Parts: sequence; structure tokens; C-alpha cells
Amino acid sequence: MAGEDWIELKFRLADGTDIGPSKYNQSMTVSSLKEKIISQWPKDSANIPKTVNDVKLINAGKILDNNRTLAESRLPVGELPGMVITMHVVLRPPTLDKKSEKLQNEPPMKNRCACTIL
Repeated sequence: MAGEDWIELKFRLADGTDIGPSKYNQSMTVSSLKEKIISQWPKDSANIPKTVNDVKLINAGKILDNNRTLAESRLPVGELPGMVITMHVVLRPPTLDKKSEKLQNEPPMKNRCACTIL
């Protein structure tokens, strides 16, 4: 059946807001799905992902692999025909450049000597 090639998904963000629900073809890769999520990301959000590697999708407790299709990634446990499947979206924390991180987060070190003689 043609209707079985499509799956209805919504995505729950860490702040509790949702993206979707929308229908997606099961032959779509997880990586291209992440690109669609990034394009629909709320613009007023504090953290906005820049690449697909900044986003992790979780379905039924499993982190989905970028190279697999939705059909390969589906876990039919708890799914009912015609129901919307909720996937959780987790962002990788932003990383700072090592030099700028050191300058911003650490006070300047002074040359100090501490010796203990027993």
C-alpha cells in the first residue's frame, strides 16, 4: 500500500516545544530528516543547531544513526497504525575554542610558589 511508505512524526525539543507533526517517507535517511528539523527549528530558541552532527534523534530509547533510513530505524514496539510517533531531539552542547575558553573561564594565573617542608 502507498500509505505505508509514509510515517507521521513529531519532534520534542528539550524545552518541551514540538516540531510537527509531519509525514515523512520511510526511505528518507536520518541525516536528511535532521536537516529538515534544523530548518524548522524555532528561531527564538537559545540554542540553534548548525549541523546535523549537533542533533541527536532518540526513538524508543535508541539514538538513531545518520546513515540509516527511517524504515531501518523504526522500532515497532508501542506503535499503532495511523498514530503520530514522537521522537526526542537532543542537542550537542556548544563547544568553544580551547584558547577562547581558557581566556573567558579561567582567571589569569600568577606565578606562585608553594612549598611545604616537613
